[in-house]
Amino acid sequence: MTDFLDFLRSNPYPGRGIAVGKDRVYYFIMGRSGNSRNRIFSLTEDGIRTEAHDPSRMEDPSLIIYHPVRKTEAGLIVTNGDQTDTIRDAGDFRQALMTREYEPDEPNFTPRISAMLYPCGGFELSILKHKDGRCLREFFCYEGCDEGKGYFISTYQGDGSPLPSFAGEPLEIDMPEPEAVWAALNADNKVSLYANVKGEVKLFNKNLGD
Repeated sequence: MTDFLDFLRSNPYPGRGIAVGKDRVYYFIMGRSGNSRNRIFSLTEDGIRTEAHDPSRMEDPSLIIYHPVRKTEAGLIVTNGDQTDTIRDAGDFRQALMTREYEPDEPNFTPRISAMLYPCGGFELSILKHKDGRCLREFFCYEGCDEGKGYFISTYQGDGSPLPSFAGEPLEIDMPEPEAVWAALNADNKVSLYANVKGEVKLFNKNLGD
């Protein structure tokens, strides 16, 4: 099992990441450009959305403004892009993601990562990434996990140019408290963190002084 805090401390730029455990889910965003860093998470009726911290500095919103989390009758959807709405509207996690692909931000081709948490305790993780000029769609289905354990997937393996996409199966990790996760993220690159622990939601936003 990977020590999640050590992993985050040693990785300056995993990009956007989803961690799912038995009683909690985390989603964080990081940024290197001014446009990516100019964001906050805000609560909505059914989850959260990203917003510009300073609207006057917003450039292209197409890949950075979206609803990362939406609660539906089928379960909780967590993603790093507007595929959240595709999954919600389709009502089927896998079917919805078969219609989507990685982000069109060449040369990085940022993967789309997604999670669906079901009321039974099971969950699915997915990554859609660029490989050999095509879209590779990977799905991982879990019947649940033990207390204190979770699974983590991110957009990137780490920093680089171009940014290297996450590879392999989701990491098996321990699941620390939200404050520890926020503190472990790179201070220069972290932007926001969504934490849902036993149904209680807490947001961390660097631009709001958290």
